Amino acid sequence: MVGSDVRHGRPATPRPAHRPAHGAAPGAARADRGAVRGTLALVLVLALVAGGLAAWHYDVIDRFRGADDAAAGPADPTTVAPPTGVEAPEVTAPDPVAAPSPRRGVDAAAVRAALAPYLGDRDLGRHLLVEVAPLTGARAAFTSGRGTAMPASTTKVVTTTAALLALGPDHVFTTEVRASGNRIALVGGGDPYLERGPVGLDGAPWPYPARADLETLAQATAEALRADGRRRVRLVVDDSAFTGPAENPTWEDDYVSSGEAAPTSALWVDQGRVRTGLGRVPDPAVEAGTSFAEALAAAGITVVGAPTRGVLAGAPVLASVDSPPLRQIVERALEVSDNDASEVLLRQVGIAVGGEGSIEAGRAGVRTVLRRAGIDLGASELYDGSGLSRQNRLDPSVLVDVLRLAASGDHPGLRPVVTGLPVAGFTGSLTDRMTEGPFAGLGRVRAKTGTLSAVTSLAGLATDVDGTVLVFALMADRVSLEKGLDARVVMDAAAAALGACACAS
Repeated sequence: MVGSDVRHGRPATPRPAHRPAHGAAPGAARADRGAVRGTLALVLVLALVAGGLAAWHYDVIDRFRGADDAAAGPADPTTVAPPTGVEAPEVTAPDPVAAPSPRRGVDAAAVRAALAPYLGDRDLGRHLLVEVAPLTGARAAFTSGRGTAMPASTTKVVTTTAALLALGPDHVFTTEVRASGNRIALVGGGDPYLERGPVGLDGAPWPYPARADLETLAQATAEALRADGRRRVRLVVDDSAFTGPAENPTWEDDYVSSGEAAPTSALWVDQGRVRTGLGRVPDPAVEAGTSFAEALAAAGITVVGAPTRGVLAGAPVLASVDSPPLRQIVERALEVSDNDASEVLLRQVGIAVGGEGSIEAGRAGVRTVLRRAGIDLGASELYDGSGLSRQNRLDPSVLVDVLRLAASGDHPGLRPVVTGLPVAGFTGSLTDRMTEGPFAGLGRVRAKTGTLSAVTSLAGLATDVDGTVLVFALMADRVSLEKGLDARVVMDAAAAALGACACAS
């Protein structure tokens, strides 16, 4: 731009647009100076007025008053007089946009009418369980069917809630490096989202949440080793925090080989996935050790031999990295229905409650922490944390009770269970769902999906058109194989109908 210059982010001193020519009359120069002085005076007056308005509007003056005034707290803006000469309209309370609704409960008949067009659909099969309840107060507004059903991935609602109850939302899982002589141990703390590096192999950043990685850990380890005069080490990997079978014995035989899930380990990178392709490595801890050795080499430390298993109990910690807080792990696991993270969390519950990171300790721990919170599993039985097991059985009332607990103001630490639920038509596993059926359900329903062959389920929250929050569980586990997709569409429409309902009483 003509007449301007910018250096180091600041405008240079502007040159005057006009300067009297050499030999011009002194009177003309004085006239110019008088005009400048007049302009400056006007600017000063305007600045003082603007400053007074700003000081009044933003309460600046009150911030510099004495200690006695400060102790009295900030002044009500409506009681602060405007500066002299400034006219301001009187502050009045606005009229309400609408009268407050006298409705408090849920109309069971309205819920029944909203669901009726869908619950009788034969595509849902011969075993359908439904429960709908208000967010607070009375138990169920509507139920259909009795007993338990296979929950599929709605199991994750129970697992993640139990993990938050047992550990707290700010808990982190630490991966350590311990040293003894010329040996170092990479010790897994059960971080479900530990990665090889700060970005993926394709150079793209990892999705939410921010993750701990072995490259960062290797750099810190290398610095500590060099400070101690060591540049050659042997590496062992320690995944002993988790015990028992790495693969759940109630899973289908092809879950791991097909890449549906990994052998659960307290130490892995990228959830035990192979570096390219869709498969899983047979030994996630050793693969993590190999990746760590490569990162150490890049940081100037020679690792002698291949990583082996070992434990350096009591050895000092050289370096460590922490996982994201549990609240973020829970949100991610629910949003994308993460089987691997859910299985890790089941074992973490076992450690927190029973001191053992096994499947059985995790199962017992889930039951224990839920009972302490006032939720009895009763005849429900869960064999894993992800819902992959076809032996799992849940009463829909358990899912409703867990969601009501998570949404309760008495348990703010459980809020990630609610915020992690996918939003119909927008996020996670519901991004491309609920596009058929009542359109008003889009964006009004948050729910965890559950899908296995012959099984479709949904559990979540629906905010109806009156603003009433409904908690629901829909479970069908005898769907014919050829009708699986059709059943899912019908169930989506039933959940959307709750969002489109005027169900307040």
